[in-house]
Amino acid sequence: MTPTQLKTDASASFERTEAIPVPPAPRLIRLPEVMARVGLKRSAIYQRMSDGRFPKSRSLGAKCTVWVEREIEEWIERVASTTHNP
Repeated sequence: MTPTQLKTDASASFERTEAIPVPPAPRLIRLPEVMARVGLKRSAIYQRMSDGRFPKSRSLGAKCTVWVEREIEEWIERVASTTHNP
C-alpha cells in the first residue's frame, strides 16, 4: 500500500464524522436597503426608532450605521400581521 492509501484509525474516524450545521451569521444592512424593504423614508425610520416603534440601529463607526436584517424582517412581519380597523 502506498502512503496515500494507508488509513489509520484517526483518519478513519474523520471520515465517519458528520458536519454539524451552523446557523447563518446575522446579516447587517445599511439604511438604503432598510428604506427599500420597509417603504419608509429616513426621517420616518429615525422618528419611529426614537418612539420605540422600529428596531434600533447599531453604529459600526463614525459614519456607518446598520440594522440587523432579522429584526427588520420581524418588524415587517408584525406590521403585516396587525389588523387595521378603519
